[in-house]
Amino acid sequence: MRYDLVVFDNDGVLVDSEPLSNRLLAAYLTELGYPTSYEDSIRDYMGSAMHRIHDLVHERSGQRLPADFDTTFHGRVFDAFRRELEPVVGVSAVLEKLRADDIPYCVASSGSHERIRVALRKTGLYDRFGEDRIFSSEDVGRGKPAPDLFLHAAARMGVEPGRCAVVEDSPLGVQAAVAAEMDVYGYTAMTPAVKLSAARALFADMAELPQLLASTHT
Repeated sequence: MRYDLVVFDNDGVLVDSEPLSNRLLAAYLTELGYPTSYEDSIRDYMGSAMHRIHDLVHERSGQRLPADFDTTFHGRVFDAFRRELEPVVGVSAVLEKLRADDIPYCVASSGSHERIRVALRKTGLYDRFGEDRIFSSEDVGRGKPAPDLFLHAAARMGVEPGRCAVVEDSPLGVQAAVAAEMDVYGYTAMTPAVKLSAARALFADMAELPQLLASTHT
């Protein structure tokens, strides 16, 4: 038996963007008077939608981020992506294997549609997806850890949640997949395994993923 759909997170799973974006986020929040280290950003914001950043800053400080925060931050991130972004090592081979085995896949990311497309185009992965297989938290009312985005992606792809596998590298993403009642595989290249312990299986090398997908689904 096999999955009918594999749903990939984008940042940290398809594209190696987490070091870039979290470095920039920490610097920008610190610049605005909310001291944040790179490690703080990874811990608190990795895998989350933009509204979570606003909510946590307000919760902790009682202050609101500037109205142009998202626009300024995304501008900095996109500039860095266009200069430096690379695909996650081994992910192209995984996508090719899924295509060869005729297993549908898509991307469901907390990032904006623009962010996803900038990243996929820079890394040469865009043509492996196309417009009809890209889903963003902008498409739903609540981002991860709510299950809405994954459920939306499955519905649009015409697949029951129980027939989906999700590939995630953030605790929030794992929570969202579990809440959606989908099998989730935790990619631990950047995230400590203990933080992804709710996943069905963990792996640190993309080369391991195809065999995991084939062997752990019963």
